[in-house]
Amino acid sequence: MARIRQRRGRRDRFISFIAASSMAGIALGVAALIVVLSVMNGFQKEVRDRMLSVLPHIELYIPGAVPERVLEQWQQFASAAEKNTAVKAGAPFVAAQGMLVRGQALRGVQVRGIDPQSEGNVSDLPRQMVSGKLTDLKPGGFGVVLGNELADGMGVKLGDTLLMMAPQGSISPAGFTPRMRQFTVVGVFSSGHYEYDSSLAFVDDEDAARVFRESGTAGVRLRIADMQRAPEVAAELQKVLPPYVMASDWSRNNRTWFAAVKTEKRMMFLILALIVAVAAFNLLSSLVMAVKDKQSDIAILRTLGAGPREIARIFLVQGALIGVIGTLLGVAGGILIAYNVDVIVPFIEGLLGVHFLPREIYFISALPSDPQMGDIATIGLTSLVLSLLATLYPSWRASRLQPAQVLRHD
Repeated sequence: MARIRQRRGRRDRFISFIAASSMAGIALGVAALIVVLSVMNGFQKEVRDRMLSVLPHIELYIPGAVPERVLEQWQQFASAAEKNTAVKAGAPFVAAQGMLVRGQALRGVQVRGIDPQSEGNVSDLPRQMVSGKLTDLKPGGFGVVLGNELADGMGVKLGDTLLMMAPQGSISPAGFTPRMRQFTVVGVFSSGHYEYDSSLAFVDDEDAARVFRESGTAGVRLRIADMQRAPEVAAELQKVLPPYVMASDWSRNNRTWFAAVKTEKRMMFLILALIVAVAAFNLLSSLVMAVKDKQSDIAILRTLGAGPREIARIFLVQGALIGVIGTLLGVAGGILIAYNVDVIVPFIEGLLGVHFLPREIYFISALPSDPQMGDIATIGLTSLVLSLLATLYPSWRASRLQPAQVLRHD
């Protein structure tokens, strides 16, 4: 009798261990999902905000038009756009691709011609200057403001000169000669976004129109009250502006990047949800073992008058309790970690002597986090549903046990 009790005690402890591991697995899966999705949300928000600190919310431009002519009437386009209550400000721009040359250093760059006086109304560029002033860009002065990474890469500082080459040029008996102009570095900015800090060069809009008069695109940069409404506002402006004026918003200009991040977020959710699914499978296994081990007890309850529904409810409650506790622990742990990523990650980096986010690859060097209640609720609900589904089969199996057959073999 003592041996039977000892074996039963060992089986009970083993089943309890399996149930506890299932609960821990659910908690781990939920916490991992919350942390990963929060980091991906933070990454998307951080990169988006740094993009829009330099880039406009909406651009109005005339494809193929001569930049100098567009600049003469940019205020008309801005006034027409500002009739829309969502538009807060406008400023002219000239966009072109160019090449900077200094000694042996040669870099392809995105050139942006701007009006230094009104640029602060549509971007944060004036507040991102680390040396020099944006107002040092003057018409005819042929000054240039470079990103800090670009300036460091070319080895230039304030007052240095470099050559800017336009893609168009002249053809002579000696061959093709690109159009070149000497520019003086009058400022350096840092947006915190590596791609832009290493590839953007700002010049006065009139100077850009002269240098890139055949290959540049000119128009108006707009800032709106709610950047999330940029596609909607751009569509509204497209309807009221002349048909030859094109409206393009920031989400359209960076569609590929944001689509990739959205796809990655979905895939990470599916992959990490497998952790919860495995834990739910362990829960199912533990309940099946519990039903097998408690057959005699179930048979006795049935003979005392308990119906199949009451027996099934016992195991449903047991499995649901494990799922609820595991989910709550996971949500609490995930939220705690997600809101303290900015402290935890630097500590781990310092401890291991590694850097998880090289600026050249991930655009930003710190790991951001943006927990969203919608994601947390979805994760918690998914965990609870999987846990509940895992309890259905063991509960059904327990309710189908026949007391006579069980007690006959006991």
